[in-house]
Amino acid sequence: MKHYTEINRLYKSNAHRKITGVCAGLARYWDAPRMAVRIAAVVCLIALPVVTAVAYVTATLLLPSR
Repeated sequence: MKHYTEINRLYKSNAHRKITGVCAGLARYWDAPRMAVRIAAVVCLIALPVVTAVAYVTATLLLPSR
């Protein structure tokens, strides 16, 4: 049983941010390398620019900062 404070939550990262901290926050949430998440975001931006841009802006507006 996890204690309430141990629950993994999704936040924007202020410490490791390059633009808004969304990719760094996702990397922390998924326990993945930050660079891998950033590269995946750039690949998605090239492949599906409108969908990726809308998702990124939405995440920037809705995710709380840590």
